[in-house]
Amino acid sequence: MHHFLKETDFSLEQAQQVFLLAKQFKAERASSAQPLSTQSWGLLFYKSSTRTRISFEVGVHELGGHPVVLNSQNTQIGRGETIEDTAKVMSRYLHGLVIRTFAHSIIEDFAAHASMPIVNGLTDFNHPCQLYTDIFTLLERYSPDDMDIETLKGKKVAFLGDCASNMANSWIHTAAMFGMEIVLAGPEGFEPGSEIDDALKADGLELNYTFTTDPTAAFQDADVIYTDVWVSMGDEAEAEKRKAEMAPYQVTRELLALAKSEAYFMHCLPAHAGEEVSQEVLDSPQSIIFDEAENRLHAQKAIMAKLVELNA
Repeated sequence: MHHFLKETDFSLEQAQQVFLLAKQFKAERASSAQPLSTQSWGLLFYKSSTRTRISFEVGVHELGGHPVVLNSQNTQIGRGETIEDTAKVMSRYLHGLVIRTFAHSIIEDFAAHASMPIVNGLTDFNHPCQLYTDIFTLLERYSPDDMDIETLKGKKVAFLGDCASNMANSWIHTAAMFGMEIVLAGPEGFEPGSEIDDALKADGLELNYTFTTDPTAAFQDADVIYTDVWVSMGDEAEAEKRKAEMAPYQVTRELLALAKSEAYFMHCLPAHAGEEVSQEVLDSPQSIIFDEAENRLHAQKAIMAKLVELNA
């Protein structure tokens, strides 16, 4: 059974096909193919959501399937039924399952016991659907005709803020996969952890990232500027401490000016203007955050369609 739990669950060739398919789905949205016809896909949420919920629900529908939206607290999981039993039962009803949850082990346990494809809609460790969306959004600019992933090689990504977060982990993994350079800048104590190093080694990828406490060093000659919220779901108890430590890492117009003049600003949203990024940067011509948000729909449709093909 082929699942999509991390960025490297598709080979480079398969990833290239996903991006081409996303381009097709976006161009032909009103009349796109329906590989999920007669299928029912579950969307299981342990965490609240805006973009993941809407994009997947609409995406399953547009691919011809029926989305079944589930909440962990409104199923027997919330009353103690094991993941193993839940996965086996759901596999008898559903043709696929998207999960947005906390511990990465939860989604791995589902995949281990399910007989349907599992899609990682976000865990505390990574967010692969967002990263495929981000890469697709960049390819629309670097290689709009053929979405050639070779055009990504050597591009420099500067990631600011919490460099031990799920988004930082996914960017590190993705940069290694596609031959991009990534420099992460954040306060001491928020550097990438051993878990992402272990994941890179397991996939035979080089530990190609750099961490610095100097944001200006990260921005030099950057092609892509990326940031995320400083306080993720689950970190609310230390919100004020995090905001104080992260304050020097706000993406400002002055920092953005250190990157290449044609650099793009990206954010997975929701953004907190005045914290991780200034409103001026969010509104700047270099910001492509809303194209990025829209592309969750098209990229995720392509991911699901590819999984249906691989599991046929």
